[in-house]
Amino acid sequence: MAARIIDIATDRDAAVTEACRVLAEGFPVAIPTETVYGLAADATNPVAVTRIYETKGRPRFNPLICHMSDLEMAERYAVFDPISRQLAEAFWPGPLTLVLPLRQGCGIHALATAGLDSVGIRVPKGFSAELIAAFGKPLAAPSANTSGKVSPTSARHVADDLGEKLRLILDGASAGVGVESTIIRVEGERLRLLRPGGLAAEDIEALTGRMVERQDGPAPAIEAPGMMASHYAPGAAVRLNAAAAEPGEALIRFAGMPLSATKAHAIFDLSPSGDLAEAAANLFDTLKRADATGAASIAVAPIPDHGLGEAINDRLFRAAAPREG
Repeated sequence: MAARIIDIATDRDAAVTEACRVLAEGFPVAIPTETVYGLAADATNPVAVTRIYETKGRPRFNPLICHMSDLEMAERYAVFDPISRQLAEAFWPGPLTLVLPLRQGCGIHALATAGLDSVGIRVPKGFSAELIAAFGKPLAAPSANTSGKVSPTSARHVADDLGEKLRLILDGASAGVGVESTIIRVEGERLRLLRPGGLAAEDIEALTGRMVERQDGPAPAIEAPGMMASHYAPGAAVRLNAAAAEPGEALIRFAGMPLSATKAHAIFDLSPSGDLAEAAANLFDTLKRADATGAASIAVAPIPDHGLGEAINDRLFRAAAPREG
């Protein structure tokens, strides 16, 4: 049976009430956030967390971000150092996840953290924070899609992918940021970027006066979501930094770049004006649309690597990585 879809703009109270009921029964609910749609379940309930992994087909060694209603709630589940607190106070609610030591006996189940002694925590904007406050417990919520595939930025994306596996999808229109959160881990005076995302690393550096360290080469271990080499992938192969479209390829341009496209199967542009925020918001939907054309491969033009371009290129790199199987 297909999932019930409730438009939160039409009936916000019914959306909260029904979501809390399904969550309390230990089942996941697809919820809108400003980054992408999340597959949310009670982070303290091992059965509910297991259902997230089963629904997505997600490896259980890949930890989940736990979402909180506000900083006060987050403090009940994790231990904050001064720099992490500074970041939280400046950028929450928003597209920033902090990896923090778990508070002893906090109640977040080990399945949600993949057995690690740390937890990724985010306070989202808008409706999802309201839902978490009403539910009263943190929600583990990876992106609401089959593991490794393109992340959803609309309720329709979720329904097309997971609609037959879910009981409830909450429709909050298109996600405004369009890529997942930036993940930061503070270690003493060091700030490590575990995943670029919807908050530019430059903004973090400007606030703290400290350089954000990037990973040099493949990560030696998975410390947070989004660190697997192959991820965010459409069905078609993805070719990066394309100067032209090969015959039969779908082409994704940026800033109206005049690439040779006479033989392209279809042509898209992430942002004709060259706006990286617009490009980030359009990225996953554009990959899905290009994939839906039936092209065997998708060629993507070069994207600047500053600001939100760092997150866009990270997603594209993982989408283009060799796939298992």
